[in-house]
Amino acid sequence: MKKYIKGCFIVAFVAMGLSACKKDYLDKVPLSGPSDQTFFANQDELLLAVNGIYSAMAFHPTDDMPFLMTIDAATDIGWDRNTSGLQSLGKGNQDSNNDYARSYWTNFYRLIGRCNFILDNAEKAKSSTSPEIYARSIAEARFARAFAYHNLIELFGGVPLVTKTLGLNDGQLPRNTKEEVLAFILSELDAAAADLPVSYGASDFGRATKGAAFAIKARAALYGGDWDVAADAAQQVINSNAYSLHSNFAELFSYNGRNSKEIILSLQYLRTANKTHAVTRNLLSRNGQGTSNKVPCQSLVDAYECVDGMPINESPLYNPARPYENRDPRLSYTVALPGSNFFNFQFETHKDSLRCFNYNSTPPARIDNQDATNAFATFTGYCWRKYVDLVDKADVARSELNIILIRYAEVQLIYAEAKIEKGELDQSVYDAINSIRQRAGVNMPSIPTGLSQAELRSIVRKERLYELAMEGHRLFDIRRWKIAEQVMNGPFYGRVPRGLLVSAPVVDANGIAHYDNVPNRAELRVVETRQFNASRDYLWPIPNIEIVTDPNITQNPGY
Repeated sequence: MKKYIKGCFIVAFVAMGLSACKKDYLDKVPLSGPSDQTFFANQDELLLAVNGIYSAMAFHPTDDMPFLMTIDAATDIGWDRNTSGLQSLGKGNQDSNNDYARSYWTNFYRLIGRCNFILDNAEKAKSSTSPEIYARSIAEARFARAFAYHNLIELFGGVPLVTKTLGLNDGQLPRNTKEEVLAFILSELDAAAADLPVSYGASDFGRATKGAAFAIKARAALYGGDWDVAADAAQQVINSNAYSLHSNFAELFSYNGRNSKEIILSLQYLRTANKTHAVTRNLLSRNGQGTSNKVPCQSLVDAYECVDGMPINESPLYNPARPYENRDPRLSYTVALPGSNFFNFQFETHKDSLRCFNYNSTPPARIDNQDATNAFATFTGYCWRKYVDLVDKADVARSELNIILIRYAEVQLIYAEAKIEKGELDQSVYDAINSIRQRAGVNMPSIPTGLSQAELRSIVRKERLYELAMEGHRLFDIRRWKIAEQVMNGPFYGRVPRGLLVSAPVVDANGIAHYDNVPNRAELRVVETRQFNASRDYLWPIPNIEIVTDPNITQNPGY
């Protein structure tokens, strides 16, 4: 670990500094450019280093997709078609050489290393930096470091807590406990929030704000079971009045929604800076020139309520012959459903639907239906719709659509869940949940008052599923609720290939569909059969290379 942080990160900073310098500067003083001894000579170099933090936060562990856009494929709601470390984590046959898990460890420690380098060396630039920029830069580094540690402890448990650039003899460190690291995270986010602005001008869009610090604090505390801290931090975001729910849920995940007041922090992409991702290609249908290799499942589709607010197995509005009608609008905004218009093509995955409409011409043309006949069309019969925007039609492999890290709806749900777990079932809980259910374009019924803690717990858990699917939260939810052993064991279902389910499955209090009561459940496509070892799989394995090179790091149980 020492060599990684001391070597890679200093080299990275030097390279960034050299590439950013003006040509005449390099010509005049070729031997006096930035190095690990001289970097941070002025405000520009400090800002350059801080900008590198945001690049490090946007790492792509597989398929040129941002990390949070892939991780749901290792949960009960998603699947990765590629034979990969990600697929292994979903299936439950991972080991300590899993490359996907190793990517998280490596990249978050890379981010931590960059932050530590800044915090250790920023003093060099203090005299030539405005006090406001200096304090903000320190706060941004502390925020990003806390964000990295938050993800690490939720995936791996306790990890080495590194708070300075390591020297040659400092590399072999033991793991701190999860509780120790969590306490550090919460403290760092408080410190960062004190010096981060509420908002920025357009030229600094995408930087961490005070609201981002409190939102991640709320998330980290919620995941750690500290309900008081979670509720208080979420309340800080709410009371700031800096954010509001976007009036169009679908638009939020498109280019038109990039500047929404619901977005607290997002990963920034720009083609002209050669910063792009391939989310569109990976999620898109075969007719739309996508690969459909990250797909949702049947049980997610069946989890969404009908528009009367009742589960499909109880609602009189549910018709098995037309299963996608009269459903919570967030279903069709999140998942591309059979029969819908997806990327200007008729999306139909019934295996006998050999022809479909191409709406890119006038009048629409009939074409061969690749989403029914291609061997690598979506294996579940569904595609993800979030972040698939027609603006990317000319180049589906190089999207510059920003990816949301934190949004206001999540904060409202954090607040509601923390209050519910505290047993404080007041009107503010109902208001938080109803504001999300009743936003324009969703308009689901408000939840009734007078509910018990168990009833409200069920509602907020289902709301997190309906609202946040394919945004990178599901793995953490099923782990902290201790339901992963229930939902990650057994078949992962796709649709009935040549038909529909003849009746609704039973949807339980956590929003999980169960098919034992469905007469033709055997017709569902079994995409894979999963296993989950509750004594092992609530944590990912520490990468084997870390165990080999650092004898002070112990492996998680079962690996």
